[in-house]
Amino acid sequence: MNKQSLTKIAGLTLAAGITAGLATQPATAAKPKMEKCYGVAKAGQNDCSAGPGTSCAGTSTRDYQGNAWKLVKAGTCTKIDTPKGKGSLSPIQR
Repeated sequence: MNKQSLTKIAGLTLAAGITAGLATQPATAAKPKMEKCYGVAKAGQNDCSAGPGTSCAGTSTRDYQGNAWKLVKAGTCTKIDTPKGKGSLSPIQR
């Protein structure tokens, strides 16, 4: 292989690498911002913070437990209706 062929191959490899890197960037940027929403998780389906005596995710003992949160799309928490009331951005008494 001559020097000119190697230069072309190197250029194509570099271009392919840059293109692959750019192709993955929008997927990362497309992730919605999330926020903790208390009082919206069903029993055992919380993401974390379920109070004393629990280890974290999946440990809530009641539906819509006020000290257990679930990650939801930012801006939607307080709009979520449950049989026990709306979601909250901070722990609530339930």
